[in-house]
Amino acid sequence: MQRLVAGALLAEGTTILNNISQSDDCTASLMLASQLGAEIEIGEQRVSIVGTGGKLAPRTNVLTPGESGLAARLFTPIAGLTAPPLRLEAEGTLVNRPMAVYESLFKAYGGKVSCHNGAFPLSIDAPLVGGSAALEAPISSQYITGLLFALPNLGRASELQVTHPTSTPYLEMTLEVLEDFGISITADDAFTHFQVDGDQQFKPIETVVDGDWSGAAALAVAGMLCAEGSIAIHGLQNQYTQADEAIRGALLFAGGALSGIDDGIQVAKRPVRPFTVDLTDSPDLFPVLAALAAFGKKPSTLRGIHRLEHKESHRALRIAEAWEKLGIQVELDEASDSMRVHPWAPDRRSAKAHIDSSGDHRMVMALSILGMAGNGAIEISNAECVAKSYPEFFDDLDTLGAQIQLVKG
Repeated sequence: MQRLVAGALLAEGTTILNNISQSDDCTASLMLASQLGAEIEIGEQRVSIVGTGGKLAPRTNVLTPGESGLAARLFTPIAGLTAPPLRLEAEGTLVNRPMAVYESLFKAYGGKVSCHNGAFPLSIDAPLVGGSAALEAPISSQYITGLLFALPNLGRASELQVTHPTSTPYLEMTLEVLEDFGISITADDAFTHFQVDGDQQFKPIETVVDGDWSGAAALAVAGMLCAEGSIAIHGLQNQYTQADEAIRGALLFAGGALSGIDDGIQVAKRPVRPFTVDLTDSPDLFPVLAALAAFGKKPSTLRGIHRLEHKESHRALRIAEAWEKLGIQVELDEASDSMRVHPWAPDRRSAKAHIDSSGDHRMVMALSILGMAGNGAIEISNAECVAKSYPEFFDDLDTLGAQIQLVKG
């Protein structure tokens, strides 16, 4: 949805998005689009966005991406299309997430952006012009996504060379969305070279926002561990590539029983067998699969932990610390870039455990799974941060029969 909102902002005319998300991250993108000049009308299930045709008209000189890393990295280059000065101010866990790469990228494309100690706040001091830039081993594909939305609007052609790109399924999604808006970008199969013509025009569209495989992954793992028989997850008949659809293969490796239904998947309860998966391109699956691994009879291995350092929390460390409090041994090996999760002992504790989510929505989902499938209750503090991506999470668990209690204090 955030990519669709960005395209709608840049389009000439009215874009209609149906089946919209109420998540905090998507709300942040709508806020940024409005701040940069879009006219937005929000209904219960749809949003109408009148775009700027690439001629941004900021309503404020301070842009607020909230806590959304994608919104910040997507809209920073877009904000670089208009006359400065503009400032981006973050909140919560986003404040310290790295943004310094934009300093060199803006310079290469004729603009100027300044960061505070490599992070927020950001100041855009000169607009993008175009040209050529190189990006070495980016920690996130989100930087590339932001550039690919901005560069077609410039008056000259641009080029981007990327060494060792990460999360390439997200780049596939970006190119698919841009194509729907009428934008043509030439990319090689490895996503290491992008050629972008200038003076392109985004065209308005009407479309349905895809269901979210990242949120569905948490339900699928919960179903495999806790369902009386099976659960059906609807709303996943999607048009765009999503990295976290990899949960299907991961659950099969773990002995899961999945079947496709008309618009989603059905997941049956099954015992967990030890598994090894590479999550380099889908790091958001780490927490829920680390929860699943705890119920195997032997250790399981998740590869790609280098992708977890710059999330809402340092996810690899937080998983190891939180799981240890529950009596689950987790080994982190930077040399092999892997996490090894040992089985939760049969005599695991039954007393209530208190764990802080560190403001990480993915940790809330994983800890909830451990609470449902384990022997004792888990009290999760800062659990409200789940609204960042899945505000209905606890409502959906309640519908499925989970025992959930709101703790006030």
